[in-house]
Amino acid sequence: MGMGALAQVEADVAELLAGPLWTLSDGKITDEVRRTFALLQRLSGRLVALIATADGREVPYNAGATGTVNWLTFLLAMRDKDARAWASLASMLPTVPVVESALSSGQVNVEQARVIAKTVHDLPSAVGEVGKAKAADALTRLAVDDRLRPEVLEKHRSQILEMVAPEIAEERLRRELERAERSAHDRRDFTLIPYGDGEYRVRGVLDAEMAAIVRTALDPLSAPRKPAPTAAATSASPSDDHAAAGAASGDGGTAGEGVSRGLALGARVLPGEADLRSAGARRADALIELCQRILNAAELPDNGGEKPHLTVTLPWDALQAKVGAGLLDTGDLLTPETVRRLACDAMIIPAVLGGDGQVLDVGRARRLIDGPLRRALVLRDKGCAFPGCDRPPQWCHGHHLKAWADGGDTCLANSVLLCGFHHREIHHGHWEVRIRPDGFPEFLPPTFIDPLRRPVRNTLHRRC
Repeated sequence: MGMGALAQVEADVAELLAGPLWTLSDGKITDEVRRTFALLQRLSGRLVALIATADGREVPYNAGATGTVNWLTFLLAMRDKDARAWASLASMLPTVPVVESALSSGQVNVEQARVIAKTVHDLPSAVGEVGKAKAADALTRLAVDDRLRPEVLEKHRSQILEMVAPEIAEERLRRELERAERSAHDRRDFTLIPYGDGEYRVRGVLDAEMAAIVRTALDPLSAPRKPAPTAAATSASPSDDHAAAGAASGDGGTAGEGVSRGLALGARVLPGEADLRSAGARRADALIELCQRILNAAELPDNGGEKPHLTVTLPWDALQAKVGAGLLDTGDLLTPETVRRLACDAMIIPAVLGGDGQVLDVGRARRLIDGPLRRALVLRDKGCAFPGCDRPPQWCHGHHLKAWADGGDTCLANSVLLCGFHHREIHHGHWEVRIRPDGFPEFLPPTFIDPLRRPVRNTLHRRC
């Protein structure tokens, strides 16, 4: 851009700023906000290119600065961290032409470009230039087509390697999971600390598997309940309380004995061997066995229409081949060995993709979305499916795309998971929801948000 062109842009901007805003309609304001922001990104792309050129020509050093960052802080009165961010982007962006082009055309914003460039830059060298280009293309498409915010793109950083180099990603993930599981398991702890006046503080550390079991056992008991109008309150006997306390502390009772026999999750003590676990580790094992016994006894109340359970998801061929990490419904990953062990537990429900499972299309016979269908809905949507919503499945309702009263089936293809707020929003009729050909829901915004009503989807809960 020559100086004449830049002067013309400055003159056009001055003319634009002189126009009164009160004359604009709501739709015009929305349109100008979108277009002005896109123009800012295009100019930002120009600024990044100028910084990269200045750095290549050593303009900062010729001006007496110690480097590009120092030059920017002096020239533009920038904060040091902002100058570093611009200089970093200028050094990375020329290596990802597709992102550079998208920023210059206003299709992505500066923060999206920064995330994509950093993700590609951080890929291992073994991926190669072709793999890095593929990653840049994929992330740019997500940013442009799905309009993903920078923080959502950040969540794809750890998964993009799976797409461009699955073998490298699998090996890296295996090592990271094994290291994390060993570290978390070695640091497991459960301690009751007396604080006087009958108060105790609970301190503990659990690994992902332990925490999922505890959460599964405790969630139904901690849910808000409506008091029964006529039922009289009954209390457990002191002996029951004493037995439960002893089991939880690991100081006696059947739970502690079970741990000493190596029955509890994580215990590695065989008969006749010395128990080298710390007191905190013994109590952690006792707590897990206590929760396991409660789950196996099926004495907990229903949670969402079915008995409490864990769900572990992985491909069927991966389970058979003893490879591939499993995904808990909490979002935590487990090693293949842990998944196969969990699959033997009657209270663990292996949701194996591609294998024979429950019949999900229950059709017109049922109206409520519960049981196996709700479980499948949670596995698909993983939370509120409305774009940008991060509400977990426990806060969501099953919604019929075509109302049951209007002849809609109670099946996966006619259902979507929505939190209470967005459930009401859909029923107001401004937004429309439909199932894409790939089986995932997408939403059509009202015209006052997007005149073209381009479909959007929620990628907060999804993995690449």
